[in-house]
Amino acid sequence: MAETAAPTGPELEMNHNEHLVETTEVPAGEEHHAEPSALGIAPAGWVGLSMLVFILILVWKKVPGVITGGLDKKIAEIRKQLDEAKALRAEAEALRKEYADKIASAEKDAAAMLDHARHEAEAIVAKAEADTEAVIKRRKQMAEDKISAAQRGAVDELRARAANAATTAARGLIAKGHNAEADKALVDKAITGL
Repeated sequence: MAETAAPTGPELEMNHNEHLVETTEVPAGEEHHAEPSALGIAPAGWVGLSMLVFILILVWKKVPGVITGGLDKKIAEIRKQLDEAKALRAEAEALRKEYADKIASAEKDAAAMLDHARHEAEAIVAKAEADTEAVIKRRKQMAEDKISAAQRGAVDELRARAANAATTAARGLIAKGHNAEADKALVDKAITGL
C-alpha cells in the first residue's frame, strides 16, 4: 500500500480551510456568522421539510376529513339552532300579533262597553227625570184633588151649617110669628096651588 503523503504547505492550508467557518466583517463593526447547516440544508429548509412531513402525515391519517366532518357537524348544529331560532321567532311574532289583536279587541270592547254604559246611564237619567216629573205631576194632582175635596167638604159643611142655622132661625121665626091661623092660611094656599 502506498502511503499517502501528508499534505504540506499550501495543500495543508486548503484542507485546513475547508472545515473552517468563514466570518466577514460588517461595516458597522459587527461580525456576521454564517448559519449552520445539516446535510447541506439550512434551518429554514429543515422547518419547511418538517412542515411538509407533518402535513403529509395529517393527510395520510385523514385528519382533514375528520376536521371537515367536525366542521360539517358543527355547521349542521348551527343550522339546526338557526332554524329553531327562526321557528321560535316566528312563534313569538305570531304570539305578539295575537296578543296585539287581543289588546286591540279588548280596547274596542272596552270602548263599546263604555259607550253602552253611557247610553244606559243617559237612558236611566232620562227615565228618572221622566218618572220624577210624572210623580211630581201625580202628587200635584193628588194635592189639588185633596184641596178640591177639602174645599168641597168645607163648602158642604158651611152649607150644612148655614142650612142648619137658617132652619134654626126659621124655626125661631116661625115659632114667634106663626100661630094656628097662619098655619091654616098656608095649608089652604098650598092646596089651591095644586
